[in-house]
Amino acid sequence: MKEVLTQSDMFGLFLSCLTYAIGLKIKQKWNTPIANPLLIAIALCILVLTVFDIPYADYNQGASGITLLLVPATAMLGISIYKELETLKKNLLPVLVGCIVGSVVSVICSIVFCRLFGLTDELVATMIPRAATSPIAMEVAENLGGIVPVTVAVVIFSGIVGAVTVPIFIQILRWKNRVATGVAIGVSSSAAGTSKAIEIGEVEGAMSGLAVGITGLLTVVIALFL
Repeated sequence: MKEVLTQSDMFGLFLSCLTYAIGLKIKQKWNTPIANPLLIAIALCILVLTVFDIPYADYNQGASGITLLLVPATAMLGISIYKELETLKKNLLPVLVGCIVGSVVSVICSIVFCRLFGLTDELVATMIPRAATSPIAMEVAENLGGIVPVTVAVVIFSGIVGAVTVPIFIQILRWKNRVATGVAIGVSSSAAGTSKAIEIGEVEGAMSGLAVGITGLLTVVIALFL
């Protein structure tokens, strides 16, 4: 009976949606950065697969369909950017500089730390596009000879860490510049962090969405020289 359910094309999709819905409920009840719906969904999926000894391939058979939505979901960030077009025009240069510096530093840090820990060239290639959004990071990692599933996991992990820690850093450091906050989130935390930026404010969400796109393009360009 278990095999019939888990090997269904709908199982992975159903489990992903169910666990994310649970994450949203927990987020609504305990409004804390740690209660991130995506983080909760990932943890619950891992728990279910482990406890019931369900092969990842069975889960991914249906869940992989969600990957198809990554590109249009990322493109939809353009709506918030359009709404804050005037703000972008006033801050175009610092936004571009911030994205360029953030992208270069991200790639350099990935390479340096991978070498310091003695990782293989394959893992170095896997880590290089970690600051880009998942659709772009997957293509870059594949072209560089990296492990694409690991790249996706790293990108998601980085995004979740950003989404959880950004509100805390905003309070501690008392950030006032909304544009800088949005750019910082987008460069470091990709789409997962941008979802949190949208919650913080429209300006932060728009700038973060723009930074995600620019960072992805810059990562592709940088990868051409590696």
